[in-house]
Amino acid sequence: MNASRRYTLCVAVLVQCMVATSDTTATAQAPQDAPVTPAAQPAAGPAPKERIAAVKKSFMESQATLRKYEWNETTVVSMKDEEKSRKVNRCYYGAEGKLQKVPVTATPEAKPSRGLRGKIKEKKKEELADYMEEAAELLHKYLPPDPEKLQASADAGKVAIAVLEPGKRARLQFADYLVPGDALSVEIDLTNNTILGVSVASYLATEKDAVTLDVKFDKFPDGTIYTAETTLQAKAKNVKVVVENGGYKKLGG
Repeated sequence: MNASRRYTLCVAVLVQCMVATSDTTATAQAPQDAPVTPAAQPAAGPAPKERIAAVKKSFMESQATLRKYEWNETTVVSMKDEEKSRKVNRCYYGAEGKLQKVPVTATPEAKPSRGLRGKIKEKKKEELADYMEEAAELLHKYLPPDPEKLQASADAGKVAIAVLEPGKRARLQFADYLVPGDALSVEIDLTNNTILGVSVASYLATEKDAVTLDVKFDKFPDGTIYTAETTLQAKAKNVKVVVENGGYKKLGG
């Protein structure tokens, strides 16, 4: 199943969970900073099928529109709050529908140090690269969300709905989504049935190797949704990776 199809299905499950939970007593607790208020849930608004159809339509239209654009992707890697590298790629969808990334600029690689100190530094660099690759692979298991895992979490009563703004924004948190103790959260705009953001809190071998991911979405004036910023953090290694997308313009424009 391709990513677009999985995304569409997961959105349908999200909306179904949101509506279903609003009609019953939630067995999971919402975060303390956002009260759970079933009365403010969207059950009084459009019917579930209408809301699901609207979410699917919005997403599919956005995906189609983005294929007509090119944009810049800026990736910044920091360690202990110190920027280590920065690169910019020009992104666009090719004729076959695959995302293409063309390097524009990148931080020049430092010349390797000589002797034992140089070998130690290179080894640490390789270990960090392996660690970040493992973290990225883990987070790929969360995004796009798997509809079946979302449904399993909902069926187990491990979904909490937090109303951030009554009638406007709500957050759904799926506990124990992939491994015990993790959480996948999705923020939804209730006024237009679109996803505002996704966050993941998980870990690698042990909970000490915590890894988090925060994805923020934005819109064009015409309502097209795109990924504005993605932040990956590995606290055990004091590493943060931020990917920003901007400078959108139509291909050939």
